[in-house]
Amino acid sequence: MDAVWKPLLGGALIGGAVTLMLLFNGRVTGISGIINSALVKPQKDSGWRWSFIAGLVLGGIILAMTNTEVFSNTTGHSLFQTAVAGILVGFGTVMGSGCTSGHGVCGVSRFSIRSILATVTFIAGGLLTVTLVKWFL
Repeated sequence: MDAVWKPLLGGALIGGAVTLMLLFNGRVTGISGIINSALVKPQKDSGWRWSFIAGLVLGGIILAMTNTEVFSNTTGHSLFQTAVAGILVGFGTVMGSGCTSGHGVCGVSRFSIRSILATVTFIAGGLLTVTLVKWFL
């Protein structure tokens, strides 16, 4: 039964968090944009960005301390390879003006055509990549 309730709870928490961000801060919760604005283009109001990032890191630390198997590496790749892949994804999402959290969660729920097209593109690109990797590797 956990296979049903955990994803539902996680989705509800994400939906609630992005709704609160929009209501109280007037901003869409795009993780790559928030991190990019905090690190690369600091602005006067960057305090909330650093608080947001600290909350993400602290939440991960608390989860790692309370539920260690969540962070077990089952990819078959080293931690270094996984970190490099994550950094490359971060650069790509900034270059593409958005990520799955910004477009897929926030944009689609606001019926943004740009976000719907971006999300379809993300999914199609992921399907194509997985297919090619399985065929050639």
